[in-house]
Amino acid sequence: MKTKSIFTYAAIAMFLGAVTFSGCSKDNDESKQVDTSSMQKLAADEENVENMTDEALNDVTNVMGGNQLKSTDGWPCHATVDSAVVDNDTIAFYITYDGLNCRRNKIITGQVITKRKVGEFWGMPGTTVKVQFINYSVTRVSTNKTIVLNGYKTLQNVSGGFIWQLGSAATSIVHRTSGSMVTTFDNGTSRTWNFARQRVFTGTPDNLILTIDGFGTANGYENLAAWGTNRDGEEFYTQITQSIIHNDLCDWRPVSGIKIHQVPADDKSATITYGYDDNNQPVTGDDCPTKYRLDWVKNGQSGTVYLSLH
Repeated sequence: MKTKSIFTYAAIAMFLGAVTFSGCSKDNDESKQVDTSSMQKLAADEENVENMTDEALNDVTNVMGGNQLKSTDGWPCHATVDSAVVDNDTIAFYITYDGLNCRRNKIITGQVITKRKVGEFWGMPGTTVKVQFINYSVTRVSTNKTIVLNGYKTLQNVSGGFIWQLGSAATSIVHRTSGSMVTTFDNGTSRTWNFARQRVFTGTPDNLILTIDGFGTANGYENLAAWGTNRDGEEFYTQITQSIIHNDLCDWRPVSGIKIHQVPADDKSATITYGYDDNNQPVTGDDCPTKYRLDWVKNGQSGTVYLSLH
């Protein structure tokens, strides 16, 4: 057993650090007549949950990849790692969390267990591992609100190779994740969510670009990144209709892409378009976005709000 407390490239999941909703402006009077808070909550919850799981999965790949990223070496902060447990033909990696993450914006407790076959290595193309989340609890320092995850994800290294090889031995690294989680929100409700996301890393270790797409299908919906039941008990479907792009030059905030949250039972949806500035205008050149656009539709009415990226 050993503990590391140096910065991990889990900062890759950083970005996903919590799109929260504040300081919005409204484009028309209809938005004042319709309560869109449930769609804003769903969008925030989906971003937060994906951020949590991405950060954990980046810890997993960092541990399995030998911690060789040049600019962000190390295993997760305030976590104990044990990778010496072998049971028949399976080797297990245990990551036990108990404190602040390396970016110091979340308090994480609980455990993540990763299992793979003996003789298979993470850098091999097609290698698939099973990742179990046990009471994986994340409390955001800025809000003091907590989400807890229990469940499984399957993580596949489609391309093979390691992120630290980008720019030298590899031009892209492709990972696919899928699975199901019981998500417990800060109001005490527990819901089951499903996930299917592809993450493609390009660039170099010092200038990474991350492209995210959904590959799930359910009940006639395609390109799903997440689906299940939201905290209000409504069935939802989250599609990525244009690849979501993040880069480290913008602190891993989403700089472009389109995502749609559908809640068919209540005849409502929210389309998220990334890449806006403080003046609610599309960013240009190398400028980094500070806001994103949410176009909502509910029962035949529609409107637009601009929300801050945090």
